[in-house]
Amino acid sequence: MQTDEITIRVDPEAARAYRAATTEERRKLDLLLSLRLQDALRPGVSLADVMREISRKAQERGLTPEILESILHES
Repeated sequence: MQTDEITIRVDPEAARAYRAATTEERRKLDLLLSLRLQDALRPGVSLADVMREISRKAQERGLTPEILESILHES
């Protein structure tokens, strides 16, 4: 899959967590963000539908609840 790099603004805690993540964790976070951005820009889709789709796609690509929990709680 081809990718492009963008810059986004996040809170300092999110930035620290991303910078501290392993290469594999960053890859998964990048994928989650990419999916979320694509879904958020689709007109007429509810937030609940978007969240279900993101979850399904993330799980298909190997992101488990345990990995996500670990990423979210790293400091």
